[in-house]
Amino acid sequence: MIVQAQPYPYPFDPRSTALVVIDMQRDFVEEGGFGSALGNDVRPLAAIVPTVAALLATARAAGLLVVHTRESHLPDLSDCPPAKRRRGNAALGIGDVGPMGRILVRGEPGNQILPQLAPVAGELVIDKPGKGAFYATDLHAQLQQRGISHLLFAGVTTEVCVQTSMREANDRGYECLIIEDACASYFPSLHQATLTMLIAQGGIVGWKASLAELQHAFQPLAGAAA
Repeated sequence: MIVQAQPYPYPFDPRSTALVVIDMQRDFVEEGGFGSALGNDVRPLAAIVPTVAALLATARAAGLLVVHTRESHLPDLSDCPPAKRRRGNAALGIGDVGPMGRILVRGEPGNQILPQLAPVAGELVIDKPGKGAFYATDLHAQLQQRGISHLLFAGVTTEVCVQTSMREANDRGYECLIIEDACASYFPSLHQATLTMLIAQGGIVGWKASLAELQHAFQPLAGAAA
C-alpha cells in the first residue's frame, strides 16, 4: 500500500505497521491540567480529538496494531529527574495536586487518556517517564516481537513528545509517517515548523500526510473486505 505523502510516497504493509498515539491525556488536552497550568491555551489540542478518533477507527478497521502512550510518573516521582520538575516554571508542577489530581502521576484522573480515545482490548498502553516513547520503556521490544517496521504517529504535542518519539523511532530503524492533522501544539507555528523539519532533506526523519491521504490508501483494502 502507498500513501501519497510528502516529500514522496510512503509505502507500507498494514501487517507490519502500527499507529502510535502520543499522550492524548486529560492533563494536556483539558482545562485544569498540566498544559493549562503552564499557561497554555488547550483549545488547539482539543480541536484534533475528532481527527484522532477517526484515525483510530481507520487503524482498527485495517487491523493495525495500536499503541497509546501516557507521559506519567510513579507516585514517589523516583523516575522524574529534578531538572524535569523545574521545567516550565509553572504554578503547579509534576506531582503537585491540581484540579484533576496529582499532575502527570500514574493512576490520577488527569493522567488518563481522553475517554473518546480510550484504548480497546488488545492495544498497547505505554507509560513513559520522558518525552520520547522509547526512553525507559519496552516499546521497541514490544514492536519487534510483533514484526513492526513502520510507524504512524499522532498526538500531542507535535514539537515535543511526538517529534521526540518519531526521531527515536527513526534512530531505531522504523519508517515513520506523521499524520499532520492528527497532531497539535499549543503553538501552531511550532506545529508547522516541526513538520517542515521532519520531512526536510528528502525525509530525513520521515514522511507527513493527512488523515484523508491515509484513508485513501486504505480504500482498496476496505473494498476487498466488503
